[in-house]
Amino acid sequence: MTENENHNKQTVRRLYEEVGNQGRLELLDEIAHADHVEHNPFPQQSQGVEGLKQRISMIRAAFNSHFTIEHLIAEGDKVAVMWSNEGTHVGEWFGFAPTGKSVTTNGVDIHLLRDGRLAEHWDVVDLMNFLASVGVLPVPPAAAKSQR
Repeated sequence: MTENENHNKQTVRRLYEEVGNQGRLELLDEIAHADHVEHNPFPQQSQGVEGLKQRISMIRAAFNSHFTIEHLIAEGDKVAVMWSNEGTHVGEWFGFAPTGKSVTTNGVDIHLLRDGRLAEHWDVVDLMNFLASVGVLPVPPAAAKSQR
C-alpha cells in the first residue's frame, strides 16, 4: 500500500469517527474540498463542503447514531468503506416522525480523494432494513427468526 493510499484511508476514517460520531463538522473544512460532489444527495442537500456538513448534521439529528467501519479499502485515489450505523430514531427523517426505535443501517460508500482531501462521494444504503426497523415495512421472516 502506498503512502498516499494510507493517508486517504486515514482521512476517510476521520470522516466517520471524528465528524460522523463526534460531530466535529468544522473538521470538514480541513479534510474536504470546498467543491465536494455528492452523487446521491439527500433531498434539499446542497453540494460542496456545506452540503456534506448538512448531510452529516441530518443523520446525527435523526438517529443519535454511531458509525462502525467494517471494511476500509484503498486503491489509488479511491477509498471504499463498508459501515454499520447504530442509533435511535430520535428526529424526523424525510417525513418519518421519530419512533424512538433502535435502528441499525448498513451501507457502502466510495470516496474519491483529490490531493488527500475528500472530493466526491457515492453510496449504497440498506433502506429496507431501516424501513423495517421503524415499522414501515414488516420484518422479513428470516430476520424475525434470528431475533428470537
